[in-house]
Amino acid sequence: MLFQSFTIISLAALSIAAPTPYKRALEIRKSGPVLADTTYNDISIAGGQAGNAQAEALAVFSALDLQNPENIDPADIKFLNKVNNVANKAEDGAFNTAVAAATGDAAAQIQNGKIKNKVLKLTASTIALKANQAQGEDVAAKLADETKKLNNNIAIDTKNAGQTSIAEPFDGAISGGGKIAAAKKIARDVAVVDATDDADADDEHSTADDVVDADEAEYDF
Repeated sequence: MLFQSFTIISLAALSIAAPTPYKRALEIRKSGPVLADTTYNDISIAGGQAGNAQAEALAVFSALDLQNPENIDPADIKFLNKVNNVANKAEDGAFNTAVAAATGDAAAQIQNGKIKNKVLKLTASTIALKANQAQGEDVAAKLADETKKLNNNIAIDTKNAGQTSIAEPFDGAISGGGKIAAAKKIARDVAVVDATDDADADDEHSTADDVVDADEAEYDF
């Protein structure tokens, strides 16, 4: 009888002490914003090579809880919308002008950078919309539209894999409430690793100061 009572008490204590999924979610959401102030040039993925824009863009935002968008802080959602906003301005104010002024290979390479920029801004907007949806907002139609655009641009980038991609500099500040820098370095490392893997695979088969402070994304691409 004593043993049985002790077992019941012990189980009850464990039940109280053990973190439930709901408690864990609350702890994560109470942690506050993650991403820190940055600039467009610091997070741009447009340079390098085409073909890996999806992974590079996701790496920029890897500090966020992307698997559980309901846990993304409102300040980080605002950050994502600002990324979308400033990247859209970079497209209009830098890439379009540069593509129009260039010819031949240079024009194609800048266009590759423009596509990678589209992948970055659409990745930001889709993550923000997924967080909005997970937190109770009705954004299903907008999310479907942005996801379709994102997938189209990822397909173009993948088709052009291995081609040179030129970034266009653009002055645009993006404010955040956290302390972690968006992971551009990680994005570059991912691209380098993938490029190395592709080269190894080939060897095996052969014997090769404008501050943007709008709260909402523009979503016009």
